[in-house]
Amino acid sequence: MKISLVVPCFNEELTVEKFYADALPVLKGMGIDYEMIFVNDGSADKTREKLYSLAEKDENVKVINFSKNFGQQAAIICGFRSSKGDCVAELDCDGQDPVDLLPVMYEKFLEGYDVVHGRRIKRKNESVFKRATASLYYKFLHGISTTKIPKDTGDFKLLSRRAVDAVCAMPEHEKYLRGLESWVGFKQTFVDFERKSRVAGKTHYSFKKMTNLAKAGILSNSNWPLSLSLKFGLIGGLLSILGFVALIILAANGVAFDASFWLIPTVCLLFSGNFVFNGISNLYLANVYNEVKNRPEYIIDDTKNIE
Repeated sequence: MKISLVVPCFNEELTVEKFYADALPVLKGMGIDYEMIFVNDGSADKTREKLYSLAEKDENVKVINFSKNFGQQAAIICGFRSSKGDCVAELDCDGQDPVDLLPVMYEKFLEGYDVVHGRRIKRKNESVFKRATASLYYKFLHGISTTKIPKDTGDFKLLSRRAVDAVCAMPEHEKYLRGLESWVGFKQTFVDFERKSRVAGKTHYSFKKMTNLAKAGILSNSNWPLSLSLKFGLIGGLLSILGFVALIILAANGVAFDASFWLIPTVCLLFSGNFVFNGISNLYLANVYNEVKNRPEYIIDDTKNIE
């Protein structure tokens, strides 16, 4: 039996050695073969050098360097494709995902579960804004998505080999792994944990990156926004008919009124609605455009200890 750890890294020179030191005794204590696959996502600091130093000392440490920053999702899927384990765990190297939970997740795998989600029951040192927006996002996504993505789960989880292979077989380029890992089905469960603070440095997951990830989650898991224009049009048409009926009744009863009063807000509503729904359609078209370009999800610069 073998377990693979897939660890995406972006400017993590202050954390990779600490992660390795914490993970190594845990993996050895599990009594099975292991490999740690670090995917360096175009770091501009000394992450590459630190990883190469670890790989020189331990052949079970494998390093993949991207030619530039392609994003966390690309780094994880690259690690999946390079993994050889019977089960594969994905987690960050900043210390927020507890490595000492891996044996518990592995036991769930031995019980027959294909996807073991790490579920956050408490977040340390996260702003009220981040907690609130994360909660609202998951509620919204859960409401509109055909794939029910578990709340308070992120990219800390363990998958069986067949679940990993199923995710890797997905043809789309812009992958939203949290959705795909739920969509593949199989037997799934949860392990609760308290999300820790970073052991060093600061988060590199900017608001823009979080927004892009949220957008990917919506576009790849729901067609509901596209149906809004039809619903809006039907409601607008119904209201227009009711308005005309009301005007006819008022006119028939000799009621004087200035119909132009309603003209400006009506036109503004129609134009703003048109722009909104055109924008939604354009997001989906942009997603399709990115897919048909058929560019690779990532480009590998070099590797260490990868067969």
